[in-house]
Amino acid sequence: MKIIGVIGGMGPLATADLYKKIIYFTVAEKDQDHSHVIIDSNPKIPDRTDYILHRGPSPIPEIVKSIRRLEAAGCDFLIMPCNTAHTIIEEIKKTTKVPFLNMMEETAKYVAKKHPGEIIGLLATDGTVYSGAYHKYLEKEGVKVVTPSENQEKVMDFIFKGVKSGNVMMSLKGIEDAVNELKEKGASVILLGCTELSAVSDRIKELDYVFVDPLDILAHAAVIKGGKKAKEV
Repeated sequence: MKIIGVIGGMGPLATADLYKKIIYFTVAEKDQDHSHVIIDSNPKIPDRTDYILHRGPSPIPEIVKSIRRLEAAGCDFLIMPCNTAHTIIEEIKKTTKVPFLNMMEETAKYVAKKHPGEIIGLLATDGTVYSGAYHKYLEKEGVKVVTPSENQEKVMDFIFKGVKSGNVMMSLKGIEDAVNELKEKGASVILLGCTELSAVSDRIKELDYVFVDPLDILAHAAVIKGGKKAKEV
């Protein structure tokens, strides 16, 4: 059984949600059937969007501190419950010999398999959208991506003024407006490209549209890579 290392704290609720999903996706009859997971939830990691948009410090030094603790604990591979951090994953991977499971890459493969030929609407932070990282992974798999324009600020408000601020019951009106804009742009599937959205996905899915949650996909892939049987996503 491989030990899963989680670079957490980006944000804390998303980290807790990932661990819950790892447990949920594991086929188990008793405690001993579950994966060995070690979590370093480090809320001191600077904001990833601020860094990408050149208005804040690099998150990499604090991420590396988490990596060193997880290395010392004997983790066999690493995962990050943060989409925006994946925009700089190649830089992060250079700091360690421990392999990473890439959430964006796994999501792109899943979408291409489950929703071939469909246009994907991306709900994500300004940093993720600006980086074009999801576009790169999805377009590599032949998937077209659209993003909000007039409603992107509402998405950011929901993420930062809502979930990250502990206001998880913030009105979904802004998210609904963004989803409707993406639908008008031809999207038939909405990708929850921020783990703060994943953390409240049960509420968002009440909008009655087709949603894909990368945190589900990452948790599922981690269970399998960890050597356990997994339920279907």
